Amino acid sequence: MAVIHHTTLKPTKLELLTGWLPTRPWYRGTAEAPALTKSGGFRLEDPAGEVGIEFMVATDTSAPEPTAYLTPLTYRGAPLDDTGHALVGTMEHGVLGKRWVYDGCHDPVLVTGLLMLIEGRAQAHAQSIDGALDPEVVRSYTGAPLTLDGLTPEPADDQAGTRVRAPHGTVLHVHRVLTPASENPPLCPEGSIGHVARAWQDPRGAGLTAVFATLRTA
Repeated sequence: MAVIHHTTLKPTKLELLTGWLPTRPWYRGTAEAPALTKSGGFRLEDPAGEVGIEFMVATDTSAPEPTAYLTPLTYRGAPLDDTGHALVGTMEHGVLGKRWVYDGCHDPVLVTGLLMLIEGRAQAHAQSIDGALDPEVVRSYTGAPLTLDGLTPEPADDQAGTRVRAPHGTVLHVHRVLTPASENPPLCPEGSIGHVARAWQDPRGAGLTAVFATLRTA
């Protein structure tokens, strides 16, 4: 079980994201820099206990209408080979020392964990409470079992989000800009064979819910 250390981070996660988000094709902001607040999310467990995996919702309040972004992140104690382009930045952790923070869609540990969550082979964990599961995460899957050994993500970003080629001719779509759903919990979108959804809070404290990721056949 991963341990959540309540300690100092320099720079903070939101400070790293403030510089990184405007470089993404799915970023919607127009200000010189986003004004970010942490609005929710969940974690997954790395079976090897080496990589931190977090799905953070960061809300940009720099415009009159806030925008909520889903930022899947991994935290590593050493650089990940051949993925320097996916590095969000580095930080000093008060307990663990230097940590390399990656866009998790490029990290095989996160992508494998997300697919296992969709299938029902992994459980979502609370973002800030040691050992606690997150009952607010909703998932579904209607496809055949996926073979995930040796998975090498091949993500592509566009204005709609990030698409990752997944096993057996499937495509994982990570919804980077969260669109509140009319139903709660959100149903699996038409044409998808699996999904993950969760609620978060807007800057005024109102609860919203959205689909975070979908799996489709190519």
